[in-house]
Amino acid sequence: MRDQVQAVLDEIRPMLQRDGGDVELVDVTTDNVVQVRLKGACGTCPGAIMTLKGGIERIMKERIPQVVSVESVR
Repeated sequence: MRDQVQAVLDEIRPMLQRDGGDVELVDVTTDNVVQVRLKGACGTCPGAIMTLKGGIERIMKERIPQVVSVESVR
């Protein structure tokens, strides 16, 4: 599943990079929670939660239904 998650993040990454941000896969837990690290502008943006939940998590769940949630870790 980690490879699938990475592939989805690779699709999303260019959108984040256009705004000066990025996302890094940290882990996929045994209970299918995807842990990511938001970097660059995304790491300090006040709208980061919206990007995480409304963008990354929504797309991730659409492509990989087993994903329970996407969380940002430091």
